[in-house]
Amino acid sequence: MRQTMIALSVAAALAAAAGCSKEAGQAQSAQEPAAKVAEANSAAVAGNPLLAEWTGPYGGVPAFDKMKVEDLKPALEKAMEDNLAEVDAIAASAAEPTFENTIAALERSGSELDRVSAYYGIWSSNMSSPEFRKVQQEMAPKLADFESTIIQNDALFQRVKSVYDARNDSDLDSEQKRVVELIYNQFANNGATLKGEAKSRYAEINQRLAQLHTEFANNVLADEEGYDIFLTKDQLGGLPGSFVAAAAALAEEKGQKGKYAITNTRSSMDPFLTYSDNRELREQVWNNYYSRGDNGDEHDNNAIIAEILQLRDERVGLLGFDNYAEWRLQDRMAKTPENAMNLMEAVWPAAVARVKEEVADMQAVADEAGADITIEPWDYRYYAEKVRKAKYDLNSDEVKQYLQLDKLREAMFYVAGELFNFEFTPVKEGSVPVFHQDVKVWEVTDRDSGEHIGLWYLDPFARAGKRSGAWATMYRDHTTFDGKKTVLASNNSNFIKGTPGEPVLVSWDDAETFFHEFGHALHFLSSNVTYPTLNSGVRDYTEFQSQLLERWLSTDPVIDNYLVHYKTGEPIPAELVAKIKKAATFNQGFATTEYLASALVDMKFHTTDPENINPDAFERKTLEELGMPDELVMRHRSPHFGHIFSGEGYSAGYYGYMWADVLTSDAAEAFAEADGGFYDEEVAGKLVKYLFAPRNAIDPADAYRAFRGRDAGIDALMRDRGFPVRDGKDSTVAAKD
Repeated sequence: MRQTMIALSVAAALAAAAGCSKEAGQAQSAQEPAAKVAEANSAAVAGNPLLAEWTGPYGGVPAFDKMKVEDLKPALEKAMEDNLAEVDAIAASAAEPTFENTIAALERSGSELDRVSAYYGIWSSNMSSPEFRKVQQEMAPKLADFESTIIQNDALFQRVKSVYDARNDSDLDSEQKRVVELIYNQFANNGATLKGEAKSRYAEINQRLAQLHTEFANNVLADEEGYDIFLTKDQLGGLPGSFVAAAAALAEEKGQKGKYAITNTRSSMDPFLTYSDNRELREQVWNNYYSRGDNGDEHDNNAIIAEILQLRDERVGLLGFDNYAEWRLQDRMAKTPENAMNLMEAVWPAAVARVKEEVADMQAVADEAGADITIEPWDYRYYAEKVRKAKYDLNSDEVKQYLQLDKLREAMFYVAGELFNFEFTPVKEGSVPVFHQDVKVWEVTDRDSGEHIGLWYLDPFARAGKRSGAWATMYRDHTTFDGKKTVLASNNSNFIKGTPGEPVLVSWDDAETFFHEFGHALHFLSSNVTYPTLNSGVRDYTEFQSQLLERWLSTDPVIDNYLVHYKTGEPIPAELVAKIKKAATFNQGFATTEYLASALVDMKFHTTDPENINPDAFERKTLEELGMPDELVMRHRSPHFGHIFSGEGYSAGYYGYMWADVLTSDAAEAFAEADGGFYDEEVAGKLVKYLFAPRNAIDPADAYRAFRGRDAGIDALMRDRGFPVRDGKDSTVAAKD
């Protein structure tokens, strides 16, 4: 049952993956008689590898080498059927509801669906294909209906409520009480208390949203795959050799040998806009990227956004909330939309003011070069790089020569050893199945005792069918309540694979992202909780741990030992390191403003009456009212804002990165102030004990206070970004109810 309880359930998470949609009326109800479903599926599920128990070493591992798309639909249907049978048995029990026969039983259920969801997640994120998307098209509404069936099982909810009501008068320990509260809230906040037509309508809305989320994501993926640009040799001016080599390899892979491919993804767009001397091509690449989902064709997402917003608003109205954001934030650290807005609005003016300074510097460089232009969004990265060189004598391409992907991975292992006492050892080739030849696997152990902690999978490179960006995921959580289970964690990136035999060189920003996502994996691997639900995350808190880990990239042991020139092996020169640190706050106007614009528009979307909303006009009007600078755009424009419209994980919650960054800056100062700096044993011990190992077993606000001795304040964030500290203002971000 863990999969149904965490983060709005596996059903919602799977339904949010890319795919096409059908009308809600075509969906098969998860409430059809179990015998009928079983009869229809019996032949298809016999020997289905996606349903099989995981075998092999390390407590069993997914059989990624046996994945076949044709097995997915019958596996999902069988796993849902079996999970519903488990849930029905719990609900029908004649015994008095107790923690063990209700809550623990729910935690124990759904293991078959857990296994299938691991495969589904690989197809949806790492290995998508037209065949898989057809399965998504059919399964999205079924998965949503499955979730509703469990949430709306009144007999089950009454048993959960009975345990919840008695929790403070029982002998439950703190972890057990926390599990009870989290599970009860998942039911109560997702429609379990509704009756009659309201209850039915809630389920219908969930089903339709599942379709819309999958269609939104699929449209973005289609525009990413459909707008490649192939350059000739005479169009490569300004581009670094490593980028050119990668673009040539990509073009050859796409059947255009002799040309150079610029794909419609951030990993390709960002360096092209930074270095290309061809302004016309920069504009074309910029337009392709920022118009994803907004081209007025069959992949346009504006109508989908409007319907999503209307349905979300209607659904939370059934629960008595004024708007979607109010519902969404009730169990987050921020607690209310007003608290989240207060933080963003405190930082926004300083960010916009810095943008004006940055643009003035860039315009001066352009004027001095006789460019005869006014800075436009497709010029920002290009001229920012020139300003960086002029102000700090810092060449980003020079820095890349010292940022080898493999060396960065070793640096992350070093940090994990120093802070968490983890050791990473490559597994024997072939001993652990992988879904693609690029995927490598390491065993994680305690470096003193040798105790097995889990496995870490790395899928680093971009390819067709893989969603853009970088992310971390788990194939199996750590738990101990029903026999110890070790963690299977994964990091996934979209680095451009270079020439065979040559190291992959990345930018400083990409190196920080690599560390960031590894921070999520360390959060998974360091888990020390008893029950599966306690591995769930609080969205504006879980980014904190990963953002904090970025800080170790610029620590002396990492710089001295792992940032070495890819040709000579010489360590990065001290003077170059000094330039990097001196330029740490460079371009923070751009970085902060493009992010905050997306976060503010997200919150405005979800606190506004969406009736008859025009998303495109709403986005433009909101940015105008905010005073958005003309020279840049939102980091994620609405038609491709997958964080909030391809699912609900970050909806009304994109602010969470900023909230988490306040905690990050404050916690980083705790290390900076310690005698041992970022490797101080005492502070590192508190970090693991209070901020990583408990996961969601402790309220995040209480956990942070236990680590720091107080609430976090915004001043550290302002100092980090080179913004003026707000004298005389309350700096705390502790939520105010």
